[in-house]
Amino acid sequence: MPNKRLTPAAFEPTGDSAIQVEVTLPVRPRRHESGKGGQPDSTPHAGSRPRIPRITRLMALAIKFQEIVERREVHDYADLARLGYVSRARLTQIMNLLLLAPDIQEEILGLNSLGDDKTTERHMRSLVKVVAWDQQRREWIAGQRQR
Repeated sequence: MPNKRLTPAAFEPTGDSAIQVEVTLPVRPRRHESGKGGQPDSTPHAGSRPRIPRITRLMALAIKFQEIVERREVHDYADLARLGYVSRARLTQIMNLLLLAPDIQEEILGLNSLGDDKTTERHMRSLVKVVAWDQQRREWIAGQRQR
């Protein structure tokens, strides 16, 4: 923000003993108004941390949530959903990532920002519907080849 200070205007008494005060507040343009087409204002620098793909963050979150439930810090997934301000359905989508074969989970956790973020959550949702891990692995490999 260019100016973080508030600028008060002069005190102007009016005839009916009311006080009129003007204050100028700094306003940042919204992303779509900034002229960058919705892109963030900063660009990644060579020294900054790489961006972690969304599916990797969700996989790590599912593992962490499972640990919380197993330690009985929450009663069940419904409590977890309430605490996280998400619907139970959304929490179920995240937790279903734990139904993937362990080696697929490891690959998802190992994704980096160098073009690996093409793996979408939508693709993973269709993959968790497959019960047999061997079939999951075949579909995972086929999906990776298509990307």
